[in-house]
Amino acid sequence: MTSRTRTFGPGGRVPDLAVEWHAGWPSAKHDPAPEIQSHAAEEHTVIMRQNMSVNFEAPFMFLLFGHRSALLIDTGATAEPEYFPLREVVDAHIADWLERHPREDYRLIVAHTHGHGDHKAADGQFADRPRTRIVGPGLEAVTAFYGFDDWPATPRELDLGGRVVDVIPGPGHHASATVFYDRWTRLLLTGDTLYPGHLYVQDWDAYKATVDRLVSWCDEHPVSHLLGCHVEMSTEPGEAYPRGWSHQPDEAALPMKVEQLRALQTALEEIGGAPGVHEYDDFHIWYRAD
Repeated sequence: MTSRTRTFGPGGRVPDLAVEWHAGWPSAKHDPAPEIQSHAAEEHTVIMRQNMSVNFEAPFMFLLFGHRSALLIDTGATAEPEYFPLREVVDAHIADWLERHPREDYRLIVAHTHGHGDHKAADGQFADRPRTRIVGPGLEAVTAFYGFDDWPATPRELDLGGRVVDVIPGPGHHASATVFYDRWTRLLLTGDTLYPGHLYVQDWDAYKATVDRLVSWCDEHPVSHLLGCHVEMSTEPGEAYPRGWSHQPDEAALPMKVEQLRALQTALEEIGGAPGVHEYDDFHIWYRAD
């Protein structure tokens, strides 16, 4: 039986982002928290975080439900299901959603914000899953799946069945990086392009162009929040946790505002491509020219 749930219109729901994310434990091997923390931002949107006691990167992952397909964005930093049961958790979320919104032949798309290992490690857990399409993290696979023929100029639309997600080219941190704009919640999912932490720039010109592109997008579309894939800043402005730490008791909040994206744009103008670690209140920009 197919549910008669109405089409996901733009700006249909304001996501609930007031959640206290688990930020590791003083002794990782004694951490009582589960490997994955899940939060229902609204009825059709789940945000997950890998426990940093499992992997210090503690990446966030996003599960968006449409009428025809669900979209899983990123698969975390650990491959082995016995240490990181992402497939089990995602399947449980999908089963719960289908119980409330029954339909047949429901599909899953597994995509990525970019191709670094801490965002694609558990892809293999979904390799044998029925009715599942895994979008390869490389540039050729990304451009082919979304239909980019002028990369990185023009965004493409991904229709999950009444819920449209705009896929915006985002190279600079990684050659095949993409940013996702969900019209339903008005969330802009920025991957590692912008988050409260260490922003590593691989290609300066491409990264700057991406940030300019995202600012223009925000000028033309309503954006509720920007959500990246990590938190590494503390609540103290300008203070970041060192790379590799697995306990961040006073970490900054994940959601960011358009004003912080504009601050990043201004910072890039100020830096002008100079190599180094450039510290700002809400992020640190790391760039090596070689």
